Amino acid sequence: MKFNTKVIHGGQKPDPAYGAVMPPIYQTTTYAQTTPGEHKGYAYSRTHNPTRNALENAFAALENGNFGLAFGSGLAAIDAVVKLLKPGDEVIATNDLYGGTYRLFTKIFASFGIKFHFVGMKNASTIESFINSNTKLIWVETPTNPLLQIIDIKAIAAIAKKHHVLFAVDNTFATPYLQQPLDLGADIVMHSATKYLGGHSDVVMGALVVKDKELAGKLYFIQNASGAICGPQDSFLVLRGIKTLHVRMQRHCENGKAIAMYLAAHPKIEKVYWPGFDTHQNHDIAKAQMKDFGGMLSFTTKGNNYEEAIKIVEKLKLFTLAESLGGVESLAGHPASMTHASIPKEEREKIGVVDSLIRLSVGIEDEVDLIADLKQALE
Repeated sequence: MKFNTKVIHGGQKPDPAYGAVMPPIYQTTTYAQTTPGEHKGYAYSRTHNPTRNALENAFAALENGNFGLAFGSGLAAIDAVVKLLKPGDEVIATNDLYGGTYRLFTKIFASFGIKFHFVGMKNASTIESFINSNTKLIWVETPTNPLLQIIDIKAIAAIAKKHHVLFAVDNTFATPYLQQPLDLGADIVMHSATKYLGGHSDVVMGALVVKDKELAGKLYFIQNASGAICGPQDSFLVLRGIKTLHVRMQRHCENGKAIAMYLAAHPKIEKVYWPGFDTHQNHDIAKAQMKDFGGMLSFTTKGNNYEEAIKIVEKLKLFTLAESLGGVESLAGHPASMTHASIPKEEREKIGVVDSLIRLSVGIEDEVDLIADLKQALE
């Protein structure tokens, strides 16, 4: 089944009760049993819910996995992965990553005796020197948030397998429309389904997808035992959003390219971070592992002036100044004071998240209007 068909039909079948084409919202906590322990596959909705299960099947289909899990947020999904570990274990993570992930790793799990190494992975081989007998997980974002770095998934997967280390990829920016990390060798794919999978800025959710049955069993146990699940209404909304993922992502990519080209030619712009440029350090890797280059980009103005960056995002009209990304509407953010504020300034600036950096989530509006908005804000 091709991807454009899979987003509509993958993992789905008409509801057995009345043949409903869209899975119904099973707004229930519990299910009748004929005798203790005997039921129709559902006992309690923290453990299983028909609407959530339909969504989890869709997640698995999109990523070419065998098992999907839905959580109450992206961070809840990441939390479940780290709960596979124990005190004394070590994690190698991308040094350019979402601030909430950094906060979860350093402020929550580090206090439980798990050690985290934040490493630049533009060259995959650099991580080998950090691997030891305690290394149990490699955590990667690609493209990264917010500097759009590209990491070679196949190369990291080979290193992980060589050392028998679990390998997880946050695929939020790319979505399964652009890349499928399980097919490239990853063990776990994570999504903030709040973003492109939902696509309409109306739901908060996280997802995990795996191929291995034993690994899936461990994650299902954590999901049920910890209880950070999503509700049936949210599951329904993301199922609905997924059905237009392919057409939305095509427009996100088209508009993202147009905006990146406009900004790169603007006299006030110092640098544009977008993997579609031939000059991007890992452009060739992006071409090899991605179908297109996405709708996310970041840029700095000449002089790297904080006050100027703030004025620009405040003057935007079509680009809404807001957290998050991946909705049909265009959003602008200031990572240093918004999405990445939880990372200490010194650590942010080491990797390039300077105070003048602006991140854009380019929506599916008309590119002419979006460019006109940027033009008036910059001038």
